[in-house]
Amino acid sequence: LLGSVGEPINPEAWMWYHRNIGNEQCPIVDTFWQTETGGHMITPLPGATPLVPGSCTLPLPGIQAAIVDEAGGDMPNGQGGILVVKRPWPSMIRTIWNDPDRFVKSYFPEELGGKLYLAGDGAIRNKDTGYFTITGRIDDVLNVSGHRMGTMEIESTLVANPLVAEAAVVGRPDDMTGEAICAFVVLKGKRPEGEEAKKIATELRNWVGKEIGPIAKPKDVRFGDNLPKTRSGKIMRRLLRVIAKGEDITQDTSTLENPAILEQLKKSL
Repeated sequence: LLGSVGEPINPEAWMWYHRNIGNEQCPIVDTFWQTETGGHMITPLPGATPLVPGSCTLPLPGIQAAIVDEAGGDMPNGQGGILVVKRPWPSMIRTIWNDPDRFVKSYFPEELGGKLYLAGDGAIRNKDTGYFTITGRIDDVLNVSGHRMGTMEIESTLVANPLVAEAAVVGRPDDMTGEAICAFVVLKGKRPEGEEAKKIATELRNWVGKEIGPIAKPKDVRFGDNLPKTRSGKIMRRLLRVIAKGEDITQDTSTLENPAILEQLKKSL
């Protein structure tokens, strides 16, 4: 039995995990949950739920997960939206210490009607199966020249390239397009430098343009030996946003597993 937690696992990584670690025999329990939920919320049941690479499948019994629009209205299957939970569950967060107003504002916002638990993630349900796929944090949605796109889609496309092992995408302000796409990439081989790095960056831009469309091409591509992650394996995207903007890092980096990697990622081509 194999598990997957933390970052959403893209289909390419799922297949690699299934083939190389599970020997194509072990079911993968791709879970959606949070510290605030107190346990798994959406996850396949091993041996019972048919698996789909990249999908956390269905909510556990008793969990009424849904996908809504920005006003709290239900979205039809096949259209992406905001992941919420409509009914309470035993292990859910009860409050924030000494700050009940922040608790309500953060998790039960009035914009969604005040009664839906806001997970903070985007998701989409399959038209036929109803399976959930997490598309990334809702604050990771990019707006490039009026086109809204999730970072998860661009990251999955980059990782599908044979050269790429890992990728993280963030936005940064841009005078022409409103937001520019910045991609931080770890290759399967050694980290490229100089002209080689520029050549590979161009290849990756063209790859994304072909797979998604020209509007999704990263304006800035940077290479590192690794991505900045917490010790539990979550990519620290807030640090990547600061780096992409060219700002000094003032946030706490004490939970960062590999702080030396930040200097590599500051180098633009």
